[in-house]
Amino acid sequence: MTQELTFRALLYRYFFFGWLYRDASKGNRAERALAWHFNKARAHWLLTYMRRWLWCGVCCYGLGSVVELVLSAPALSALFYVPGALCVPVNVVIVVLWVGLKTLPGPL
Repeated sequence: MTQELTFRALLYRYFFFGWLYRDASKGNRAERALAWHFNKARAHWLLTYMRRWLWCGVCCYGLGSVVELVLSAPALSALFYVPGALCVPVNVVIVVLWVGLKTLPGPL
C-alpha cells in the first residue's frame, strides 16, 4: 500500500531534503552513531538538491533579466531577482552540510 503524495508534498520534497535524514543529536550514543552513518550514506543526495537550487537560481536570474531588459520593468524584475538571490545561501548551507558529512567524524 503506497500512499499517494499531494503535489504540495512532492514539491516540498523536490526542494527540501530534511525528510531524507535522521536527527543525530537525539538518543543515546549508539542511536546517534547509527543516525550519523545513516545520514552519511545519503550525503550524495545533497549534490542533487544543490543542482536543483542552482538551476532554480539561474532561471530566476534569467527571467529577472528578461523582465528588466526586454519589458523595461525593473520593479517587476525584483520578483525574480530576490528568489534567485535566495538560492545562493541555500546552496552554501547544502555545501557545508555535504562537506561536514564527508569529512567530520561521527558523534562521540
